[in-house]
This record gives sequence, structure tokens and C-alpha cells, in this order.
Amino acid sequence: MTQVVNAIRSHLAEFGIVGPVGVRNVDRLLEAAAELPPQAGDAFDLLGRQFHETRDRVAEITRKIETARKIETARRQVASARRLTTIPGVGVRTAGAITATTPDVSQFHSARDDAAWVGLTPKQHSSGGRERMGGISRMGDRYIRRLLCLGALARTRTRRRLGEGDDWIWQMLERKPAKVVAIDLRRRWPERSGRC
Repeated sequence: MTQVVNAIRSHLAEFGIVGPVGVRNVDRLLEAAAELPPQAGDAFDLLGRQFHETRDRVAEITRKIETARKIETARRQVASARRLTTIPGVGVRTAGAITATTPDVSQFHSARDDAAWVGLTPKQHSSGGRERMGGISRMGDRYIRRLLCLGALARTRTRRRLGEGDDWIWQMLERKPAKVVAIDLRRRWPERSGRC
């Protein structure tokens, strides 16, 4: 298409007709070519038809590619959402929100980066080789953080009702309050989900 546009612009420049650069301005140039002598007009009609056919074909192919990309993205999101719902405490709404708003997970180097993106990692106030962790940064997506918190609280309540056991949640519940365990569970969700 660029070759056709360049040919139209260069041939019209020989006749002294110059217009703004860009594919959007080719129609204006072709209208200006209608005032040329008939011998030159036939050549510009041919170039104009070629330009319009090429533009229409490019638009059609682009539409097909976009449709295929949307279908593939939706298919991937549905598969990711199904995998996420297998995590205890993550329901359909949470999984849908996560898959719809989270960027491609290949951008994250580790599960901690994913948790930091959501806003589940503690703020660091470290200096001089001494690490001091503050509260959760809350810099990410508030809605996802809230859904994860509700799921983690439901998970700790359910685990407490089941009674004694040797799993991680029970061991934490023996030492710490339920909300602290829920927040820790919520912070660890990317590692447990296997997303990264």
C-alpha cells in the first residue's frame, strides 16, 4: 500500500499537486488529480482503484486478525479463570476480575511481583542493611485486593471450623489471629495459584 501511495504522491508532484503526507490524505490528492489532462487522469484512476482495493483488503485482513485475537484472548482468559477457581477461597467473581485486569503474567519475574502489582506486599522502610517492613502498600487494584481478602477470610473461617490438622493454615491459626492469617494467605495467593 505504501508503494501505491508513494507512486500517487510522486506522479502528482510532477504536475505540481502536493498535499499533506499520510494515507488519510490520498483521497484528497486523487480528487485533485481529476483536474489533470485525460491521459494522466486515466493513469491516476488506475492508481486510485489499486489504492482503494488494497486499503479495503488490508482493513478486511485486520478485522479477521482482531477477531481471531479476541477469540484467542477470551479462550485464554476462560482457561486461566478455571485454573484460578481451583484455589480454595477464589471464586468465579474473583477469578474473572483477576483474568480480566491482570496483564500478561510473563511480565512478572516472580509471584512476589504479581502480588506487588495487586498491592499485597508490605512497604519497605529499610536502610543500612536493616530490613523493616511496614503495612501492605495498597498500591494496586483495590477491587481485586478486596475480593482476595474476602476469600482468604472465608478460607480461614472454614479451616477453623474443621478443627485440628497439620496444614499450613492450621499451624498459623494456632499462633496468630484469624485476620492476620487471612492477610498472609491473601499475600501468598500468586505462589499458591502457580500463575508465575
